[in-house]
Amino acid sequence: MHAHPGTVAILVYEGLCVFEFGIALEIFGLPRPELDVAWYDHQIVAVDPGPMHALGGLRIAVDAGLEALDSARTVIIPGWRSHHEPPPEALLQALRRAHARGARLLSICSGVFALAATGLLDGKTATTHWQFCTELAERFPLIKVDPNVLYVDSGPLITSAGSAAGIDACLHLIARDFGTHVANSVARRLVMAPQRTGGQAQFIVAPVSKSPRNELSRVLQWLREHLDQPLSVCDMAARVAMSERTFLRRFVETTGLPPKTWLQQERLNRARELLESTDQSTAGIAQACGYRSVESFRAAFRNAVGLPPTAYRERFGSGAPRPQQARG
Repeated sequence: MHAHPGTVAILVYEGLCVFEFGIALEIFGLPRPELDVAWYDHQIVAVDPGPMHALGGLRIAVDAGLEALDSARTVIIPGWRSHHEPPPEALLQALRRAHARGARLLSICSGVFALAATGLLDGKTATTHWQFCTELAERFPLIKVDPNVLYVDSGPLITSAGSAAGIDACLHLIARDFGTHVANSVARRLVMAPQRTGGQAQFIVAPVSKSPRNELSRVLQWLREHLDQPLSVCDMAARVAMSERTFLRRFVETTGLPPKTWLQQERLNRARELLESTDQSTAGIAQACGYRSVESFRAAFRNAVGLPPTAYRERFGSGAPRPQQARG
């Protein structure tokens, strides 16, 4: 049975980043009776006293203050009004208390600067929008800043890149709580890909190529349809009549990942789907996803997901018991 995921506290503040706030509210605040799981409660929490104004002048007034973070299981920091402005000490203390009792803290885009100011990210890996990564690393040298990913999961601390990457991070948190089937259902309602592959390097401004990329799209689709086969870079390049060197460069430009890393992600995504939706044996799933042995599949799956395949199926498979009634 899935435990109730608890309350998600979404911070609001003077100068609120409305897109980032909207992401958190859309994902965690909407009721989702079609999922047949006990969904999140949510609460809007004021950082600053009195009525606040979001970007664009929208006036915000909420009932809950920072004391609400003392009972929330998850706290969302939807951006921050200025990465140059230190967050108020009351917010930093509330975030530290929440973390100390086991709450998950998730920052979207520039919200990482508020999270970094708590000191909780020291010694850990984090990310933010690629434009801010250098500044984050310079101001907080104890944080290992990764500019190449859409989000970083450090257990109770999750940081995401540019604004839209907050959707990826939130869907990832849902997958942690409920499995990929539920996360994928939410993604479909958002009309977006269940899990984007690659990093934010693919979004950094680069010279426009005059050559069409349709051939790469076709080969990506072909690879997804043939994950059970041994696939080499040579084979991939041959399908689009490119040299291996040109193919590698084009592939990374398109996906943000080397081919082998991209394939590993796709194979593991497929394995999760099969574990959740079928009774196929672990050996059968390993074969269907292109692993040479059950042992190599188990090791790769556990390393990526944090659970062995059998435990993942017990927790998230279609045969797992569901709660009889959603709370709240």
